[in-house]
Amino acid sequence: MYSYKTRGTCSREIQLEIDDNTITSCRFIGGCNGNTQGVSALVKGMDVDEAIRRLKGIDCNGRGTSCPDQLAKALESYKAAV
Repeated sequence: MYSYKTRGTCSREIQLEIDDNTITSCRFIGGCNGNTQGVSALVKGMDVDEAIRRLKGIDCNGRGTSCPDQLAKALESYKAAV
């Protein structure tokens, strides 16, 4: 399990499980429940690099980030740590 503290979003944390560069589990703590569940379901089974490519830079109401963008940052942080 890899845990990432988010910044600038309603969600507070993202918990990830990754096996062989594939996302096997993604869970947001806090945030918009329906949206974060949807994002989590969509990335399950996805290659880490593909998820980063698709999600990085998505903005939420001019905040400069979003829950999907924070997920991309969490995945980049994971890659840097392993």
